[in-house]
Amino acid sequence: MTSPDPEPTRTPGLEPGGQVSPGETPPAEGGTFGTHPDPPELRKGWGAMPLIVIMVLVVLVVLVVIGLIAMAIAL
Repeated sequence: MTSPDPEPTRTPGLEPGGQVSPGETPPAEGGTFGTHPDPPELRKGWGAMPLIVIMVLVVLVVLVVIGLIAMAIAL
């Protein structure tokens, strides 16, 4: 198990006094900042296909209703 405060005399990359040398990564710091993937782009609305399917279904329902009304009048 490692201690949270390592002994400065055994930590590599430190100058006398415990300071970090220029260009060195400080101890306990990750070098992976900014490696997360880009978020997916948001969709901007309905595609063409779902709108066409909805319009076809609405037209079919309207035609069925018109046919039922015509049958009721013909009685």
